[in-house]
Amino acid sequence: MTEAVDTGSGAPERTQRSRRRLPWRTLLAAGGGLALLLAFPGYSLPPLAVLGPAALALAVRGRRARSGAWLGLVLGLVFFVPLLSWSGVYVGPFPWLALAVSQALFVALLGAATAAVSRFRLWPLWTAALWVADEALRGRVPFGGFPWGRLGLSQTDGPFLSLAAYGGVPGVSFAVALTGTLLAAAVLALARAWRAADGGTSSSRGPALRTAAAAVAAVLAVPLLGALAWLPLPGPSLTEGGPTRTVAVIQGDVPEAGLDFNARRRAVLDNHVQQTISLAAAVQAGDRAQPDLVVWPENSSDIDPYTNEDAARQISRAAEAIGAPILVGAVVDGPGRFISNTGIVWDPETGPGDTYVKRHPVPLAEYVPARDFFRFFSDKVDLVRRDFTHGTEVGVLEMGGAQVGDVICFEVVYDSLVADTVEAGAGMLVVQTNNATFGFTDESEQQLAASRLRAVEFGRTVVVAATSGISAVVAPDGSLARRSELFTPAAFVEDVAQRDSTTLAERLGAAPEWGLTALGLGAVLTVAGPAVRHRLQGRRAGR
Repeated sequence: MTEAVDTGSGAPERTQRSRRRLPWRTLLAAGGGLALLLAFPGYSLPPLAVLGPAALALAVRGRRARSGAWLGLVLGLVFFVPLLSWSGVYVGPFPWLALAVSQALFVALLGAATAAVSRFRLWPLWTAALWVADEALRGRVPFGGFPWGRLGLSQTDGPFLSLAAYGGVPGVSFAVALTGTLLAAAVLALARAWRAADGGTSSSRGPALRTAAAAVAAVLAVPLLGALAWLPLPGPSLTEGGPTRTVAVIQGDVPEAGLDFNARRRAVLDNHVQQTISLAAAVQAGDRAQPDLVVWPENSSDIDPYTNEDAARQISRAAEAIGAPILVGAVVDGPGRFISNTGIVWDPETGPGDTYVKRHPVPLAEYVPARDFFRFFSDKVDLVRRDFTHGTEVGVLEMGGAQVGDVICFEVVYDSLVADTVEAGAGMLVVQTNNATFGFTDESEQQLAASRLRAVEFGRTVVVAATSGISAVVAPDGSLARRSELFTPAAFVEDVAQRDSTTLAERLGAAPEWGLTALGLGAVLTVAGPAVRHRLQGRRAGR
């Protein structure tokens, strides 16, 4: 199953030469991390994403797992440290670097596994599957994981994006990784063909050239398949595919960026009230269409409207002016010692109704596990004075004749949370978010990219409402019908179809991710099994 390896007398010399070449491998891994960074929103060069897996595959080719781990760590650090720099804008470098290093350690594990399978036949396939396995792991542990920066989330345009409708984000990640590993195989095949053409015999040149040609064709096959996969999918229309509802999106803005924005929480609420009333005036003048429902963002009312009569009056005032229910993002007191990040349907006549409580609050930001332990590293954990509770119900809310699937902020990057919402009957998706705490960084663009993948994955329009930006209306093909700028008030009104169609990705659920994970792990176990047996036999013989 493995390729032949020369173990003759020249092995020590080759080992020494290999060690001398290690810096070049390190530079290659670093270049792969840089290519991945440039692929993501902020730089937005999606085709470069394939160079990350290609560089790692070439760097670890034929190396031991230990060297592979080092090279994976290098790639991970070069990628994650700048990618996640938004996480330290207002809390300092330690939380940012701790998060980035923790994510890079998963890539170190990937590098070790990639090195282990690099001598197998069909190694590009096993390696691409390992990328999916690695992303599945870091998307689940610790504390529910952090599936940010997955390969698939870089593909906001281009042929790979269509594959979200067939295999979700893991399917897109696999396609990107497979194209990259096939590119690495093509580079190696072309190098062999070059050597054969330069000094080999005619009998060796022919097979080498044919192998190189086949490898190049394989590299082109995956994006070509992605381009063809667009044909049966929905296009950019917001109104095709079901009965429409007119949706308004309000971005009220905040008094200032940073962690202190909510110190003036009444000002934030007033901004959203006034922006809604201004929209109502435009509707009455005939300049804007009458909405069936209005979406406010997360933290649009950090004053609990259930206990504060003044906040409740202001929200009711806005709902009555616009003549439609408003989905309010509120921080609600309780249950018990907790607080709740809640979406509340606020009817203009009956007031507060159905709710959705965020199911996956962010660890160390919305709640602090093992507070005493983490306080040892940073006193910033005490900025979280009260922990947010974990909601238990799926967020499908009936409002204005629409079945609205609500997810809050970072929940959009968790596959199962969004899938549950669509399966529960959502005709459209809403992402309520507050990105004011990240200032003028790329975090909002990176989060919006996840919404674009979800639109294609489930064939639904996705409405993003942000306190300070970026708010957007994403069509079912992932294109942006409307978008706002950072820290600028905005109001959108769009007709949105309420869809009930299902994509293959929805029907398959997590099966592609688990199947590819099993494929990659199976290859690693094939390597590890004999090595473990050999060590055990050696220990028994030494007794």
